Amino acid sequence: MQADIERDPLANTMTVNIGPSHPATHGTFRFLCELDGETIIKCLPEIGYLHRAFEKSAEKGTYTEVIPYTDRLNYCSAMMNNVGYCQAVEEFFEFELPERCVFIRMIVSEMSRIMDHLVCIGACAIDLGALTNFWYFFQTREEFYDLIEELCGARLTTTYTRVGGVMADLPDGWIEQLSKLLKTKFPKVMGEVDGLLTKNRIFKDRTIGVGSISAEDAVNWGFTGPCLRAAGVSHDLRKSNPYMYYDRFEFDVPVGEQGDTYDRYLVRMEEMRQSARLLEQLIAALPGGPVNADDPRVVLPPKDQVYGSIEGTIKQFELIIKGIEPPVGEVYSATEAANGELGFYIVSDGTGHPYRVRVRPPCFPIMSAVPHMVEGQMVADMVATLSSINIIAGELER
Repeated sequence: MQADIERDPLANTMTVNIGPSHPATHGTFRFLCELDGETIIKCLPEIGYLHRAFEKSAEKGTYTEVIPYTDRLNYCSAMMNNVGYCQAVEEFFEFELPERCVFIRMIVSEMSRIMDHLVCIGACAIDLGALTNFWYFFQTREEFYDLIEELCGARLTTTYTRVGGVMADLPDGWIEQLSKLLKTKFPKVMGEVDGLLTKNRIFKDRTIGVGSISAEDAVNWGFTGPCLRAAGVSHDLRKSNPYMYYDRFEFDVPVGEQGDTYDRYLVRMEEMRQSARLLEQLIAALPGGPVNADDPRVVLPPKDQVYGSIEGTIKQFELIIKGIEPPVGEVYSATEAANGELGFYIVSDGTGHPYRVRVRPPCFPIMSAVPHMVEGQMVADMVATLSSINIIAGELER
């Protein structure tokens, strides 16, 4: 249904479209705004221009074939989607992942969090006219992408995680490269952007008090992630409902006060530092061993068995053609993705295809609250607000 705004014909206002084809909207969605001069009187968001049909497409493939689709939810941090989905499927089974596999998943997740925040802050700065920061952060992001490419052969859409493990172990020298990046280039670029933006008078004027939301309103709207923490709510699933091995390591959860664009910037900056802190601990404690579970229900047999025995050949064939077959039931599993709680609700009918898959994307409730955050402010403030909440259209219109 097409969005529309009821206007008073005698009012001295005008109605304009911001999006769906507009650089400031960062994706294919539309805001129908009633303006009094440059002040937004009413804002009506409309999505549906990039519907990916992820949830219906997931019902057509095997559980493994769904993994590439998860890359396309939040393509700025694809590996976190892989990890979250595979963790949900694994809850149907009773097996333990090898420690090294869990460490690797945590490493790629925290790398993805950093890469996602680099995009968000760089894009927000460029929307406000601060181009230099964009180049600084995107250069560092490319350094992380080089590591991702070496790990799995892809950069943006990775499909690295597998149900019961990961695609492959870390290449030789990969950990050393990551450690060097975290100790040299990453702190340097963080210091450069911090010096350019954090106390910059123009940047503060454009962000302080802009797009504010209270802690109570953020909770009521269903906010999670950096946008919720910027409003003053210290909620992070890695702390409140620990998964993988997050309860073994030390890291802080940054919290803001005003819930405005400036606080969202500060929270993401500190989250990147905390992710780097986590990565250094993970690197130091990384164990050896296998990277896939020893469970023939979900993991393909070794190639020597596939080529050397009829049993291995049959098992490979069954897992590829029929797919993984979880027991009948349903699960909901959530992870702390870069933008907040990313949840997968999966219903199994016992076959190799999911009966139903539903995604709880962090972007959806945040997008719903945009009118609450921008009405009464200027059009230019709306641009800053949209950049700071980091709406990803592929995840929003799943």
